[in-house]
Amino acid sequence: MDKERSVYLAADFGGGSGRVIAGWLDDGRLQTEEVYRFPNRQIRLGERVYWDFLSLFEELKCGLRTAARKGYAVKGIGIDTWGVDFGLIDRCGNLVGNPVCYRDARTDGMPELVFGQIDRAQHYALTGIQVMPINTLFQLYAMKQAGDVQLQIAEHLLFMPDLFGYFLTGNAGNEYCIASTSELIDARRRDWSKETIRALGLPEHLFGRLLEPGTLRGYLKDDIAAETGLGRVKVFAVGSHDTASAVAAIPSLSRPVAFISSGTWSLLGVEVDEPILTEKARLAGCTNEGGVGGRIRFLQNITGLWILQRLMAEWKERGEEVQYDTIIPAAAESGTDAVIDVDAPEFMNPANMESAITDWCRAHAQSVPEGKAAVVRCVLQSLALRYRRAVEGMNSSLAEPVRQLNIIGGGSQNALLNQLTADALGVPVYAGPVEATAMGNILVQAMAEGEIADMEELREVAVRSAQPQVFYPRK
Repeated sequence: MDKERSVYLAADFGGGSGRVIAGWLDDGRLQTEEVYRFPNRQIRLGERVYWDFLSLFEELKCGLRTAARKGYAVKGIGIDTWGVDFGLIDRCGNLVGNPVCYRDARTDGMPELVFGQIDRAQHYALTGIQVMPINTLFQLYAMKQAGDVQLQIAEHLLFMPDLFGYFLTGNAGNEYCIASTSELIDARRRDWSKETIRALGLPEHLFGRLLEPGTLRGYLKDDIAAETGLGRVKVFAVGSHDTASAVAAIPSLSRPVAFISSGTWSLLGVEVDEPILTEKARLAGCTNEGGVGGRIRFLQNITGLWILQRLMAEWKERGEEVQYDTIIPAAAESGTDAVIDVDAPEFMNPANMESAITDWCRAHAQSVPEGKAAVVRCVLQSLALRYRRAVEGMNSSLAEPVRQLNIIGGGSQNALLNQLTADALGVPVYAGPVEATAMGNILVQAMAEGEIADMEELREVAVRSAQPQVFYPRK
């Protein structure tokens, strides 16, 4: 590409890897180019499982330096990550500890303690969030119960994108979409739920001003500008929860837009204009998270390709590595009828995932899948059936049922899962784009800069920029 072309940079952090992607508009279409990619991992130290934030921040700077060396004229930087996790900053501006990973066991039993103090149904009617032990609310309550000194010295709570943004710009603030994953936001007012925070005795000063997607966080600090070679570049709050950015870039003009953001987690939902806070929605396990353009992502959080990712890693460690392009076709030919509950706690973070599947099947009178292909087929058809259950639960709260589904993100490359999903739901499945998160991140920056007028035009650009593969349901 022309190295003088002005670009936006999307820094997209996933649970297993991160990447910095450059994007620019060309004749009404978004063009992207990967600049830098790096690994991410969880690290167990003592009794805790952490994210290595120091390493991740250095990788982010490496990505920015690479962009500078390539000669890109960078107009803006946007950061998105997974949800719920956070770092704490003290009054001197220092990070008081490495962020703890949501897969850490410190939140075990916390929902029961919390709902011994507040009413579960009233809490949902206020926050609209599906209760999951990993949520920020329960992480903070676990710290409070343990008397964690970090809560006593912290000045700001910053979710992961906010934390990266803070150390780039020196400005603290909580982007709305990522904050909405915390279970601490009043869904109707779209602001912190002081009622919940006070009821649980959490320090109110931790929760800062909320930033809408498209808000300018600030400019690269002088030292970062010099170190990276980018100079004084704007840093934007985008849809900072990766799913919020991904959903913004769905290539569809229909309403409502139904989606699965498919990766380590599967976030299956529809876009709505207002939160749905009914008891029916709560019992169906639905959640209301903030979206770009004032929209609400009414969805369910489902264990996604995490189980398959763990299986592939275990086989590699045993010297039995298989590739996705061979195991998926083999799984398509497998005839196993085994089905597991992908959301069962046994699959959250077991010592051995294959053994966990075998044990679960035996304990629940399922046939045990024999061989790697059968194990993979078991996982994928279990996911597809879980998707069907989720859609049935959401349809009961929607004015119109889901009639087509858009699968976006890395999981959209799994042709077998796409077909099984179409079969299970009985609706067409549109798969792609893979890099929806980075696309949404970049398009929101372009909208903030006035290159895109509004959400309607943003979606039109997404439609012109992607060509999803369609999977039709089989009998």
